[in-house]
Amino acid sequence: MEINSFNIKTSNESPDCLEEIARFKELQRDFAPQFELVFPDTMAAKTVVVIPSLSLDQQILQKVEGSMHYEERMLCLLMLLRMPHTSIIYVTSTEVDSVILDYYLHLLPGITGYHARQRIKFFSCYDSSSKSLTEKILERPRLINRIRKAIPAGDLAHMACFNVTEAERKLSVQLNIPIFGCDPDLLYLGSKSNGRKLFKIAGLHVAEGYEDLNTIDEIVIALAQLKLKIPLLSKAVIKINEGFSGEGNAIFNFKGSPSENELYQWVYEQLPKRLYIIAVALSYEDFMAKFNSLGGVVEAFIDGLQKQSPSVQCRINPLGKIDIISTHDQVLGGNSSQVFLGATFPASHHYSVEIAALARRVSEELKWHGVLGRFSVDFISVKVGEEWQHYAVEINLRKGGTTHPYLMLQFLTDGKYDAEKGLYFTANGLPRYYVCSDTVQQERYKGLTPHDLMEIAICNGLLYDSCRQEGVMFHLISALSQFGKLGLVCIGSTLHRAKMLYKKSIEVLDKETINEATNNY
Repeated sequence: MEINSFNIKTSNESPDCLEEIARFKELQRDFAPQFELVFPDTMAAKTVVVIPSLSLDQQILQKVEGSMHYEERMLCLLMLLRMPHTSIIYVTSTEVDSVILDYYLHLLPGITGYHARQRIKFFSCYDSSSKSLTEKILERPRLINRIRKAIPAGDLAHMACFNVTEAERKLSVQLNIPIFGCDPDLLYLGSKSNGRKLFKIAGLHVAEGYEDLNTIDEIVIALAQLKLKIPLLSKAVIKINEGFSGEGNAIFNFKGSPSENELYQWVYEQLPKRLYIIAVALSYEDFMAKFNSLGGVVEAFIDGLQKQSPSVQCRINPLGKIDIISTHDQVLGGNSSQVFLGATFPASHHYSVEIAALARRVSEELKWHGVLGRFSVDFISVKVGEEWQHYAVEINLRKGGTTHPYLMLQFLTDGKYDAEKGLYFTANGLPRYYVCSDTVQQERYKGLTPHDLMEIAICNGLLYDSCRQEGVMFHLISALSQFGKLGLVCIGSTLHRAKMLYKKSIEVLDKETINEATNNY
């Protein structure tokens, strides 16, 4: 395999930056023996520094309502406090309400809330600006010093991040601890263009299309050639290399397109008029500027009477072991079904084992390049006759929207996903399913505080029941009052029960807020 077949961004690094990179790689190398020694030992003294920064394109991210509160999705890692000698340091842009902290800690099995509170330290930047959390931390050297001092003497520590960029690398070096995540030098493998190439190397199907595009002219040529190659093609997808959750995508409609002789000129003229941009309020000019800067791909829009969007979560640990962590059927929304709204777990039994095997082949390629940590492989699956055809569409070298729901299930039930059976089993060998979403949102939910949500959940029997190992977990709680938005993970012994819990949760929230609105008159 030739690494130079991939499009790798190069830059002239300063001597200080080169020294930082060298130190980071040294910390990452030392992580392997730490992982082997400490991670299997539930009684070992260790500290996890949680940096839940969404270090993504901030212009696109700001189109997601309540995006700053997405830092709370990694509060699921507080469940690590069930190990009696594990400490958690959690850093956020703004303070987390004590009601939310209490909500998570009451779920800890075998540990009192008092004991857990002695081993958790929250730090806040007191900064609600649109900068990424990690940028805010780096601007506060005194805060970094307090974080460093908060790590108990003798503890082996590492950082847990949503994604790892140059900013997280810098913070890692300043804290002098490794990151359980992908080296930023390898992030090029997760771009839309390089993902297509890696899928082909791994022998997976991809949609017809073209990668390594940068200009409007290249987009026009790719669209026209795609239409000529597939005459019945009705739509194409244009994707920015670094887009996420579908927010970097746009749809072009070929309806009424002319013959070959006039096609190129027609596409050129129609592109500004017909391009439907997924990210809300992102203009055509801004989208094209980002495409020109970051590059991207043009692909055929995959359609079918029966179409699903499954995803596979994988992990490569510091010892090089590949784990297939989970499979999900993603729920996509928006006018063109491009935006991630939620998921059901596990993915359909018709193909969960098959897509897990395909994702393992991708994982082997990523391992060859040195990738570490959690990542996901997204597919579009279409039923053709009695068989499902799977098209690999994206690699996310980071945590994602299906990471925290699965971690909550795993921490609450002490179970594991069996990739060979396509099912999840608790420690007692019982199957569990869930329905999850980050986008439960209604205008009438606005004004509900964390205290209100807890009272509603308790009075309506929505809280997770550890005896039955079923129930509802809430997240994004801080986004509720201002944005009317929150997240749900509804765990059931069957998928039907999980869906009924989800339905009940929405019905309760609607009933409670409708009653409040009525009482105000």
